[in-house]
Amino acid sequence: MKPSQTSSVEKLQVITRFESLRKILTSSEYAEHLDKRLAYWALPTDRRLPLAFLARTLDDLVNASFTELSDTPGIGQKKIRSFVELLARAANTDPSELPDDVAPAPRSHRNTSRDPAAGGSNGFDPVSVSEVVWSQWQASVVRHGFADDPLGRLAPSLKNVTRVIWNTPLRAYTELTLAEMRAMKTYGEKRVRAILEVFRGVHLLVADLGPQNHLIVRIVPPLIDKVEQWMGGALQRAELPSEEEIFQNFVGPLLEQVRIDANGQIANLADNRLGITGPITSVRQAARSMGLTRARVYQLLNGINDIMIIRWPTGRHQAYELRAKLLADSAQVEHPPDLKQFCSAVELFYPGSRRGAAGPLDLAPAPGLPNGQSVEAGTTV
Repeated sequence: MKPSQTSSVEKLQVITRFESLRKILTSSEYAEHLDKRLAYWALPTDRRLPLAFLARTLDDLVNASFTELSDTPGIGQKKIRSFVELLARAANTDPSELPDDVAPAPRSHRNTSRDPAAGGSNGFDPVSVSEVVWSQWQASVVRHGFADDPLGRLAPSLKNVTRVIWNTPLRAYTELTLAEMRAMKTYGEKRVRAILEVFRGVHLLVADLGPQNHLIVRIVPPLIDKVEQWMGGALQRAELPSEEEIFQNFVGPLLEQVRIDANGQIANLADNRLGITGPITSVRQAARSMGLTRARVYQLLNGINDIMIIRWPTGRHQAYELRAKLLADSAQVEHPPDLKQFCSAVELFYPGSRRGAAGPLDLAPAPGLPNGQSVEAGTTV
């Protein structure tokens, strides 16, 4: 076949496919698609995008003739094929999966098992997120009442989230397109990825939930949920928990949360302050062994409190309530459990005042603990 004949056949195939897709997209079922711009279906990884068409609505494009479109300046053979591929992507988007500001689509029409962003080493590929996928995630966040939750509380790990946006509510991003967010100052790929990962996580959990007026959904890190569940029971029990039980259900899980959210230096400092791998260390000892100033050690300790505040904002009240109960109950029994590590953990995660602001808190005696033992360091001064 001659080159001219090959070109004619390819053009005929593109025209045929365009007409087929136009017939699908102009049906009443796809009416919700037509007011969206073509860019809605573009991905960051797409090549040879028909830039002249991206800002035009689907309604405008599918009601134009193929000849008119192919004669557009800047639209060659490769870009017209790319244009048809975007139309196919739109036609493959289930209309019921488009965000609805009034009510969610019926449960029977939804399918959240398909995750367009799946991929990569950890199951998430941000470059595969299109505007249509992003809008679905935004709708899930708003519909199920998570718009006011801070970004950091729902992140897989705070290591990957810039500290300045830990407390930013999700609603700050629910009205932005992906293009608008990426164009914001200081919003590089790392920050955008962290935001997308949070929205995706919420969507995968709640998108298939139908409305239940008598129930609500609460999302919380599993380790924090474990601690809360145990503390609720411990506050109601008459008998004192053992040292092992306290470690397994309070100290251990919160330390693990710190390891998830903090760098190795902070995690190791937390372990040392609670005597996990050796004797409990004071701030002075930690500073000396780490080659840091005491002021820097206090900064690292305050970082642990910052993590707990964002991950478990009600934890301070619950932890101090449990500490008061256990100390009071211990005074009534002959052989109480050793609460030194528990009290040190409470002060580590939720200090009584900002560490370093009014002197070394490891010198402050702990109420209810004998022999001048420190709340924070758990050592005798």
